[in-house]
Amino acid sequence: MKDNPPSSEHTSNTAAEPWTVRRILDWTTAHLTKHGSDSPRLDAEVLLAFARKCERIRLYTNYEDEVSEQERGLMRELVQRRAKSEPVAYLVGNREFFGLDFYVDSHVLVPRPDTETLVMELVDAAQQLPAPSILDLCTGSGCIAIAAAANCAKASFLATDISERALEIAQKNAESNALSDRIQFLLSDCFANIAQGTVFDIIVSNPPYIPDAEIETLDADVKQHEPRLALAGGVDGLDFYRKIIDEAPQYLKDGGFLMLEFSPEQETSLKALFEASGKYENVRVKADLAGRARVIISEKLPILK
Repeated sequence: MKDNPPSSEHTSNTAAEPWTVRRILDWTTAHLTKHGSDSPRLDAEVLLAFARKCERIRLYTNYEDEVSEQERGLMRELVQRRAKSEPVAYLVGNREFFGLDFYVDSHVLVPRPDTETLVMELVDAAQQLPAPSILDLCTGSGCIAIAAAANCAKASFLATDISERALEIAQKNAESNALSDRIQFLLSDCFANIAQGTVFDIIVSNPPYIPDAEIETLDADVKQHEPRLALAGGVDGLDFYRKIIDEAPQYLKDGGFLMLEFSPEQETSLKALFEASGKYENVRVKADLAGRARVIISEKLPILK
């Protein structure tokens, strides 16, 4: 078979073997494997379900159904783009995160399972408070604030981002998950546009943390397609952490929590930044489901009067 996605040309050449769901999944899996996908079968299933406008489980209950030419045409386009490393979430415009559906495109990062660790810690802390106010910096798709809001009925949220398009997407996701009444969105470079005197019970962020020089070493789907604005963290990847750790106490209640996601190799440097600030106590690190250091949590030291 030619190294191209299934087409009517192939069907005419192999009339005895129609392009069924099974055959397209097998062909696409092999094709994406050759083009470097680390989850080729899953990619094939998600793309074909999207092309057929059905749930993934329906692929297997209709395994021997012949796929229409219209569906094959859309599938060819999707597979060609995926073979060039475009993320599947951008191709289908959707990503599941913390049990919710999120619209995503190339203006926001694709939500990762690692970030669910941050949401779990946020939800756990918020549920211990009567009516917590929560600030989500660098919100991107809004996945952290929205997932937490879905699990903390009495909490209110302010979510900020420097990207207008990201905020539009976050607002769209809040509306589609029926949570826009509890999340306010603000265009702001971290704390820049937050009114002085505003304080929160919890500040949370998954900021850009990739060292600038390392971006070109990332997987092709990330470096070629995801927004550099949401990746680049400066020379050592810590620019946003320095800013947030330094400024957050102005916006935190005494004893309020600051929670930050980070890359595991940054653990020692981040602990040093918190210690050097002298503004926090009870600094601790939580591991993700793979056992890697992922979230650092601290509490604001009370101001002595």
